[in-house]
Formats: sequence, C-alpha cells, structure tokens
Amino acid sequence: MVSNNVKVSKAKFLKPFHSRAFVFSEAPPPVPASDQPDLFSADSNPPSWPAAVRPVTRPLAARMRPRSLAEVVGQDHLLRPGSLLPRLVAQNLFGSLIFYGPPGCGKTSIAEAIALETGSRFVRINAVMSNVAELRQVLATARLHPEAATLLFIDELHRFNKSQQDLLLPDVEEGKVRLIGATTHNPGFYVNPPLLSRSHLFRLEPLGPEVVAGVLRQALGEVERGLGRRGSSAEDKLLLDLAMLCDGDLRRALNALEVIVLGLELGAPVTSLDLEIFARERRIRYDADEDEHHDTISAYIKSCRGSDPDAAMYWLAKMLAGGEDPRFIARRLVILASEDVGLADPQALPLTVAAHHAVDFIGLPEAELTLAHATLYIATAPKSNSATLALGAAHRVLKEAPVQTIPAALRSKSGEANQRLGQGKGYDYSHEFPENITGQDYLEKPLALYTPKTAGWEAKIADRLARWQDLKSRVRAEGRGARAGDRP
Repeated sequence: MVSNNVKVSKAKFLKPFHSRAFVFSEAPPPVPASDQPDLFSADSNPPSWPAAVRPVTRPLAARMRPRSLAEVVGQDHLLRPGSLLPRLVAQNLFGSLIFYGPPGCGKTSIAEAIALETGSRFVRINAVMSNVAELRQVLATARLHPEAATLLFIDELHRFNKSQQDLLLPDVEEGKVRLIGATTHNPGFYVNPPLLSRSHLFRLEPLGPEVVAGVLRQALGEVERGLGRRGSSAEDKLLLDLAMLCDGDLRRALNALEVIVLGLELGAPVTSLDLEIFARERRIRYDADEDEHHDTISAYIKSCRGSDPDAAMYWLAKMLAGGEDPRFIARRLVILASEDVGLADPQALPLTVAAHHAVDFIGLPEAELTLAHATLYIATAPKSNSATLALGAAHRVLKEAPVQTIPAALRSKSGEANQRLGQGKGYDYSHEFPENITGQDYLEKPLALYTPKTAGWEAKIADRLARWQDLKSRVRAEGRGARAGDRP
C-alpha cells in the first residue's frame, strides 16, 4: 500500500511500458509482398484430385443412406408390403411416430425416406444440441406454413427433458407438426406419457450380420455413393466378420469399411490383416444404467435360474466386457442364492456372500474369477423358490386377513408386570420333548405357508416336516404336555 506522503508520477509509472513492445507509437514495417502468399488466388489452390481419390465431405454411412422405404434393410417386421407403417406412409395418413431401437438400425433412414415419399418439409434437430428457443422457432414456423406439412424429426428424443417434451404436445395434438422421434432408450421410461400416447411406437431390431454384410458389399461396388472408385474388393467372409464385429450397427460397419478401404492402395483387396486392428478395438455395446444394462442382467438372472451355466457365463462375460460394476453382479448372486436356490442348497447363500466380499477387496480383473465361480455354483445348484413363495404367502395373509393375536403362552414374561398378567404361562419348552416337538401351536389360527420342494437338500426337509407332523399328532393324542411355564 502506498502511503499518502509518497507521490508517484503517472508518466514515470507508465514509462517502462512505453519503452517495450506493449505500445506502438507507429505501425510496424509492412511484410514484403513477396513474402505474403495470396491465399485466395487461383494459383494457391491445390491441384485437382484424381476422381478415384478425391476427398469426400460426407461419411460413407451418410452417402449410402436409403432413399426410400423400399431400400431400408433388415426391418421386414415393420416394412414388409401390407404392414401398418408402409400403408400409413403410402396414404400419407400417419400421425406422430416414435422409432425405438439400437444405434445404426435405420431409425433416421426411415424418417428421411418417409419425408421424401410424402413430400413433407423435413426439419431435423438433435436433442443433445437443441434448446427451447430453437424448438419454439421451429414450431412457430410450422404454424405459419401449414401447407408445407412439416415433419419434425428429433434424434435422441430421450435427451429432451419433461418441459421440452411438453412443449411439443399442443402442436402434435393439433397436427401442426408431425413428430418422428428416434431413441435408443426405452420410451416407457424416457418419453412423457402424454407424448407417448399421441404417437405410434415402432420398435426396430438390430440388423443381422448377413444384412449388414450385404450393404457393405453394395457399398464396395457402388461408384456414385459408395467406394466403387477405389476398386477394392473383399471376400464375403471378411464382410461377414466385419458385420459381426459391429453388433448390428450398420452405420458403424459402413464407416469402418470406409476407413479400411481408404487406408489401402487403389485396387487393393481387403484382407484379414486389415480387420485385425478394428477387431482389437471392438467395444461391446453396453450402457451404464439403461436398457442394455437391464436387459443383460435380466438374461443373466434367468439363465442362472434356468440352470444353464453356459448362457450364464456368456452374459457374465458380456457385462464384464461392457464395464459393469462387479459388485452389482455379486449382489445379484446373493439375491439369487435366497430367491431361486434357497433351501435346495443352503451353502449357496454363504458362498455368494463370501464372493461379494471377495469381489470388494480383490477388485478387477482377478475378481472375474470369483464371479465365475459363484455364477457356476448358482447355475448348477438345485433350485427351490419355497422361501420366496412362503414369504409372499405370509405377506398376502397379513394384507387380506386380520392380524392374529400373539398367544399368551408365547408372549414374553420378562418384568413383574408381564408376570402378573400371566404372560408366558402354558408354554411347553421344546427341548423337553422328543425331537423338540411339543404338539403346541404357535399361531392362534394355524396357517400353511411353507411348502417344501423336493430338489436337493430340501427333499430332506420335506421328509423331516412330514415326520414332525406325525409326531405332533401322536403327542397330542397321548395327552403329553409336560408344562414348563417357568421356562424363559
């Protein structure tokens, strides 16, 4: 801080800055003209490219996009002649549509083909990059020009929040725009119910390897839109292998083929060596907490429950390759141990709990072996859901019938007040009877909630319960009931 008795001259303070290059008192000398290339002259343009190697601005997947519904491949369940969607498009009577399916299966292609075949004004926006202001402008323009029959295509519709989706409702309901939404996520979870109810929902399936390979073959030979100018070729098996690596994603397969072919000399064939790098970089399509996550764990659980160790191991490997949290898988195994194995193999629960702890402190990749161990144990164990059924039956009785009073003999007699009330009187101490069977009831109104299965260890439980039931009847018939009311 500068004290009041110290005066600093402004000119003196600024002098060091003026002495450097921060302030110019005059313009710097011009660069000689000979050193300044004319970036906009005709001579500065690069020489024209040969037609076979001329750079393209659009990727192969965009150039090969179908131009009509008839050119769309792999969705015969939706587009075969006489199906609902082609009939609606042919008559131009469709309303709003939602296409739900994995990446690269043709959602955008079908939307563009519909716009071309119906002569509609096609407006495409991406929900990731769009905002409310842009959406309002699009809808306002559509209202001003109803004769244009605006078809609004929203890619990744699930990215719109509730307010953005609600903004579409009035114009969709009044027919000012016809919405086509494309989503890779389950619309039941990500699309507002009012918008979903005003739209026809169509589910697209992943494309089969043969279908994808056929399009790749077409792209290799087509000169106008494809890679025909390159003169490259590929065996059918190689194209099929590439299609399988892309998991039904046609866009990914076409772009991969383009990269491979552009990396070859003109006229050079595609070989298995050219696929190796792409194969090493293959990524399993798997999301963190969405459809692929839920569907795969569902398949895994049902495979374990269905005693198919091979299927269970396959889905386990897919989850691990996709980056699933191993602790999540371990928790599901613990649940399976009680829900589906149960008393048929009492060792399943402690084994899966141990596996869960092991996964937690070992971590990947070694924990994969622990998960494989527990998965195979659960998948090959005898199965019983008797615990699940018994618990469900108990909940159902509690919900549908009055709650039973606890019998006085079973109540706690701790404390002087309880003893004065006579609680605990008449209780038969089980250990004083053969096999601990007293003949006493433990419900005011006896219920049959647990029915043992006959698989694995539970078969022994079924035999034991039958013997106890017979013993209980004999004890009652004999009038045995040595009371031990002073027992705790």
